[in-house]
Amino acid sequence: MKTRNAFQHEEIFVQFIREQKERFYLLAYNYTKNEQDALDVVQDSIQKAMLSLDRLENVEYMKSWFYKIVVRTAIDFLRKHKRLQVTDDDTLQNLTPAQEDVYENVDLEHALDELPQMYREVVILHYFEDLKLADVANILNINLSTAKSRLYKALKLLKIQLQDVKGETAHG
Repeated sequence: MKTRNAFQHEEIFVQFIREQKERFYLLAYNYTKNEQDALDVVQDSIQKAMLSLDRLENVEYMKSWFYKIVVRTAIDFLRKHKRLQVTDDDTLQNLTPAQEDVYENVDLEHALDELPQMYREVVILHYFEDLKLADVANILNINLSTAKSRLYKALKLLKIQLQDVKGETAHG
């Protein structure tokens, strides 16, 4: 039998999912690069979360707790299917809901796609999902210092890539 507290957590969780579903979809899509696979990852993540909601001690941690579930589910999905798919820009544009923080700069989007996964996920979780580095480290199950160094390395790589693109455009 569910306690009153469990029902409250469930209600808060359902509301949280309703408000943030597009963000979770975009996060899953970042891993899968496929609309249907991203939807499957989000659905599986919600199911896993519902089954373990009683283990969430403090609803203040719901956001980072659920992001961790989505990231792990997406990684598990990729391992299970042993594939990564590349999506053309038009498809990505059509799938992306209109939001302020959507990657509007095509050069940035390409540069992000060129980053190795371990760097890209830190950048996306920190800057696009607006999570603190401590939460990013928790979600990715890495040390805070590792998260910081990956972010620093990612920003360095992005700067180089974006300067290269800018140089090509100026000389092209």
